[in-house]
Amino acid sequence: VQLQAFGGGLVQAGGSLRLSCAASMTMFSAYTMGWYRQTPGKQRESVALISSGSITNYGDSVKGRFTISRDNAKSTVYLQMNSLKLEDTAIYYCNAERTSARGTKFSYWGQGTLVTVSS
Repeated sequence: VQLQAFGGGLVQAGGSLRLSCAASMTMFSAYTMGWYRQTPGKQRESVALISSGSITNYGDSVKGRFTISRDNAKSTVYLQMNSLKLEDTAIYYCNAERTSARGTKFSYWGQGTLVTVSS
């Protein structure tokens, strides 16, 4: 399983970026896909999740500004980030997670992509 995240970069506050995470895996549509972020000295935090049924969930700090979506045909999950703030600066990671019928949990992480928001 491989998750390749890209689309990060340098953007001014108030600007937009779109992250993509391309998955090389079977049963992509069965996974809950998520974007997480981490800054030095802090724990990784959940930014946005999208279930296999495309139900979405957002962290309080990004609600109304970020949108997560998925394209199962392309095995790709996206994170559209608008109205970016300085505090959105972080390494963004994508995650794929599912639990089998037997209760076995599968969880995979991508390598991360850096988003830097400047003033």
